[in-house]
Amino acid sequence: MNYAIAALLAVTAADRIPVKKEALTMDKIYGQKKSLEQKYVASMYGGEHISVTDFMNAQYFIEVEVGTPGQKFTVVPDTGSSNLWLYSKSCWAVPCWYHALYDHKASSSYTSDGQAFDITYGSGSITGTVSKDIAAISSDITAPMSFGEITGVKGLAFYTSKMSGILGLGYDTISVDKLPTFFDAYTGADKSFSFYLKNNPDESYMVIPGMDSENYATIDTHPVVQQAYWALKLNTIAQGDKKTDASKYLAVIDSGTSLIAGPKEIVDPLIDGLLVDQNCDNLDDLPTMTFTIDDTDYVLTAHDYVLQITQGSSTQCILGVQSLAAPEGFNYIILGDVFMRKYPSYFNLNDNTVSFQVAKADPSVFFQ
Repeated sequence: MNYAIAALLAVTAADRIPVKKEALTMDKIYGQKKSLEQKYVASMYGGEHISVTDFMNAQYFIEVEVGTPGQKFTVVPDTGSSNLWLYSKSCWAVPCWYHALYDHKASSSYTSDGQAFDITYGSGSITGTVSKDIAAISSDITAPMSFGEITGVKGLAFYTSKMSGILGLGYDTISVDKLPTFFDAYTGADKSFSFYLKNNPDESYMVIPGMDSENYATIDTHPVVQQAYWALKLNTIAQGDKKTDASKYLAVIDSGTSLIAGPKEIVDPLIDGLLVDQNCDNLDDLPTMTFTIDDTDYVLTAHDYVLQITQGSSTQCILGVQSLAAPEGFNYIILGDVFMRKYPSYFNLNDNTVSFQVAKADPSVFFQ
C-alpha cells in the first residue's frame, strides 16, 4: 500500500488540532516585506542562524505541551523553519513576564543538554541553551525533542507578539544547529500533516497525521524539489490572461507567512495596475491570479488575494501580494496564508510531496 492511500485510510485515527487565528493589523502587513527578505535571504546566505522576523507577524497559532506533566504553550506552526523554541522560566527579559514559560525543573522527562542556542533577527535576537523533553501536539502526536530554551530576548517585536515560541515544520537541512525536527523525532509511521486555515477564527484546524478527506477532495499532488523549505516547481503565474514565465522559480508553501511574496522582477508584473479600493468596493472588478505549479492551475480571485483588515468599526482592504527587494539567485515565490486559505495544504514527509485540496461543497472546481 502506498503512503498516499495509507494516509487517507488513517485519517479517522488522526487528530484534529485547533488552530487559533490572530487578527492582522496594517502595521503587521507592511512589516512583512522586510521580514520575508530577512527570513529567506538569510537562510540562503547567512549560515546556520536563520533570520525569522516574519514570525512576529504570524497569524495562526496552535497549542503544544512540553514536559511531564505537560506545560502548555501557544506557538506558530511554521513550515518555513525547522526548530522548536520556547521561553524559559529562567528568562527575565520583559517579554517573558507575560508569556508562558517552560520550567524544566517541573518536568520529570527533562534532560539537560547545555549546547548554546541562538537566532538573530532583523529587529532583535533570542539566546538560550538546548534542552531535551517530550513535546506533544496532541496526546497521540508526541516526540522527544531537542529544542531552544530561551533565556535572553532582545527586540521590540517580541513585546507585541502573542506567541510563546515556534514549532518549525520544515526540513532538517535548515534547522538551526542541525537539531532534529519534530517529525525527525516523531516515531509514528505516518509523518504527514495538513492545514485548514479560515478567516473565521473558530474554523481553522490541522490534521495530524494525514488529511481531511471527508470534507475535502485533492486537486493534485506535487513533488518537493528542494528539501529545505516545502518548495515546488512553478511553471507560470498570471494576472487575468497576462501570463509570465516563472519556470526558474520555486513555490514555497509557508504557513508562517501571511502574504504571497517574491522578487520584484517576477511579482511586479503580477500586481501591475492592481488598485484595491481601501473601502473594498471594487473586489468583483479585479482580475484573477493564477499560479501554475507543475501543470496544475491554482486560481485566486480578489476575494482571496485582497486582505480585509477590520479595525474598530471600519474595514480596510489591502493587496495581500507583495514584491521583495531580493538579491540575484533568490528564486522563491512564497505562498503563505493568502494561498493556503483557498487551497488547504497536505505536507507529506513519507514521500516528500505537497497536495492541495478544496472543499467538496465548492462547485466551482472541477476534479479530474
